[in-house]
Amino acid sequence: MTTNYTKVFQDADAVEKYEHITYAPDSYASRINERQQAYLRDLVARQFGRKLPAQHDFACGTGRAIRTLHGLVREAHGYDTSAEMMAKAEQVGSQAKWHQIPADGPVPNPVPAGHPAIVTLFRLLLNVDEAVRDRAIEFAGKVLSTPDSGVLVVENHGNAGSVRHLRARRHSGERWFAELSHAEIVTLLDRHGFEIIERKGFTMLTESLSRNPVARAIDTAARALPGTDGLAVNVLYTARRRK
Repeated sequence: MTTNYTKVFQDADAVEKYEHITYAPDSYASRINERQQAYLRDLVARQFGRKLPAQHDFACGTGRAIRTLHGLVREAHGYDTSAEMMAKAEQVGSQAKWHQIPADGPVPNPVPAGHPAIVTLFRLLLNVDEAVRDRAIEFAGKVLSTPDSGVLVVENHGNAGSVRHLRARRHSGERWFAELSHAEIVTLLDRHGFEIIERKGFTMLTESLSRNPVARAIDTAARALPGTDGLAVNVLYTARRRK
């Protein structure tokens, strides 16, 4: 994970800002997170029933995905390059065993925790290069070696198919924020033997538009319509190993 993005979170002040400002109550990020929580808890109930999975959260940060599944997994493991992030995760009540991993080199080995399992991968793919993405999905493949092993859930928080894309270039044509397309996600997962079984969008709005109550009402109505997930800014993909 040798990128500027990951190096930022070796700093305690940056970690504090991420946890308490980016995800402040009723912020753009926290509203999306609340919707993701409801979806993920339902997903685990549908996919695993009464057989609780083990959770492996890669690039776990402050443990937000781990907190989402409290009570629905038999054990949780968080993996991150940043000791500061994992210390904050512990401080804010995320319940897991923490594993600091190298920023680069061989793909880390997951802790043996048995099957079924769920691998969660949030807020990473968009901000790193292709080699880091491959490393992350290869880690998931070590956990989920067969279709019956469990599921992988990855977040794309900059979908290139969304309305946000209309503002993706300004002035001389320079892109001013990162994007990943549906096709790029499909290709990445396919390259490591995964197939997408679900896709769920969580907002059509940019952060600036999300402050407008009329826009928020329209967004709520739009998200309820079938076939709109591909237009969302923030999308979760659930994947399983191909047979």
